[in-house]
Amino acid sequence: QVQLVESGGGLVQPGGSLRLSCVASGSIFSLHGMGWYRQALGKQRELVASITSSGRTNYVDSVKDRFTISRDNAKNTVYLQMNSLKSEDTAVYYCYDYALSRYGQGTQVTVSS
Repeated sequence: QVQLVESGGGLVQPGGSLRLSCVASGSIFSLHGMGWYRQALGKQRELVASITSSGRTNYVDSVKDRFTISRDNAKNTVYLQMNSLKSEDTAVYYCYDYALSRYGQGTQVTVSS
């Protein structure tokens, strides 16, 4: 049974930083494209960033130059480094495995003073 477990969310002030982690178990992680999605209250879930098995990345325009997605295949982990956080980044963030079409359970990120 494949599991995706996110961590690293929390409360941060505007302009602050957080790093989210997603550990995948039970799959050939290195061959899978991975992504981070987010869903704010009352809004649809949206793609934030994605990374292919070869390391090619893609970002939604609103987070370019602020967020960085990366992966460590030896640790079966994908990361999302979030800098210069804004209140509009507040959402539940989900890890996504494209090969399995599966989300993790999500981690809450709240940006507020």
